Amino acid sequence: MSKLPLVEGVLNYVKENNASFCMPGHKHGRGFLSTDVGKELAGLIINCDITEVDGLDNLHNAEGIIKEAEGLLSQFYNSKKSHFLVNGSTSGNLIMIFSALQEGDKVIVDRNCHKSIYNGIILRKLNPIYVGNKFHKRFNLPVSMDMEELKRAIEQNRDAKAIILTYPNYYGIACNLKLITSMAKENNMYVLVDSAHGAHYGVHEKLPNNAVSLGADMVVMSCHKTLPSFTQTSYLHITNSKLIDKAQFYFKIFNSTSPSYMFMASMDYARYYIENFGQESYSNLISLCNKYKEKLKKLNYLRILEDKDLGIYECNLDKTRYVINFKNNISANLVLNYLRKNHIQAEMSDLYNIVLIFSPFNTEEEFQYLYEVFSKMPYKEFHMENVPLLSYKVPKAYIAPYETLEKNKELIKIENSEGHICGESIIPYPPGVPILMAGELIDKEAIDVIKYYMENNIEVIGIEDEYIKIIHM
Repeated sequence: MSKLPLVEGVLNYVKENNASFCMPGHKHGRGFLSTDVGKELAGLIINCDITEVDGLDNLHNAEGIIKEAEGLLSQFYNSKKSHFLVNGSTSGNLIMIFSALQEGDKVIVDRNCHKSIYNGIILRKLNPIYVGNKFHKRFNLPVSMDMEELKRAIEQNRDAKAIILTYPNYYGIACNLKLITSMAKENNMYVLVDSAHGAHYGVHEKLPNNAVSLGADMVVMSCHKTLPSFTQTSYLHITNSKLIDKAQFYFKIFNSTSPSYMFMASMDYARYYIENFGQESYSNLISLCNKYKEKLKKLNYLRILEDKDLGIYECNLDKTRYVINFKNNISANLVLNYLRKNHIQAEMSDLYNIVLIFSPFNTEEEFQYLYEVFSKMPYKEFHMENVPLLSYKVPKAYIAPYETLEKNKELIKIENSEGHICGESIIPYPPGVPILMAGELIDKEAIDVIKYYMENNIEVIGIEDEYIKIIHM
């Protein structure tokens, strides 16, 4: 008989996994099995794979149950209009960019954005002004946009139409969004927020406020990352009435005409869950996180990011995730592999930190198992040499990213690329923050950082066998 590699692979993963500290937020279905209505939905989920039949509704012309469900979503998050997205936050980011901006517009962009933002900038033919991030020297990670650099960008580009940023970033760090929206409004700029990791924000008083409540004009949230919803499901929230009609038009373009009712039902359930059970469940989760954070901190080879570590940056931290940093030049990537061998799935690692995402559906047994595995870790075997601070400036841009598409390009050795114009964006993953964007000058600092990632076996998107693509000007 023929094989089923994908089916068998998924089934094996589920059987072997002991603890899930990564997305999706429902944690292998436990988020659905925690309520009566969730159990009923889970039991009928295959039957829910239906289309726009009589008695249901049409996502692209909602007049019935979808309209009602989106209305409840909008009411909960206090937006002017909210949409279910079946093509993930990528589609929401594209909708935001196309709704708020026109071809040729100048836009101020957080350098620490998801690649879908950069793709949207290219597709919409925008002229981006990138703002770099402040780096935490002890944890060696990006904290948030450099606010002084942002102020200068606004002052020098009064004709910019919007500010695009990430809130929170991949490490669960939420920047001072209230200040940013205030600065934007003073200069008649839209604020477009990729809040993929912040759908649970505002649910509990110990969590940061959500981006909708802080004055952003449009916000995208990946409900599947932290809430009980299926992968590929997201919310789009609009608070600026002037953008509702345009967003409706682009919503129809960037979302499938065959939307999954399983997806939409799970999005409705995610809203129902946090609205009815969010306070209690997040209180319990935050208590668990705090309890085991204190236990883990007693291990002398690691530290965990806390609010006190972010004092000078005016940022808030998500209490429902751990950013674990390792002392004595311990490689977080090797630790990640160690966790996987012990059937623990973390969200991501960079060279220095591991990120664990929790939801109300993680059990105390999982936390205890995590602690036990760390306690037994042979950390002296995971040493790495020469750990620099990877804080680097935004390179000089020579042409807009969309203009690079029509230019002649060639591959050359990385060590010979200094002084050339980058032909394809260079992005180490993780963490996914670009070193170079297409159209920017390749300088020695960028080359050194690229080589360092490669030497430490981090995938660098845009590099082909130590060759980089350059543009002939």
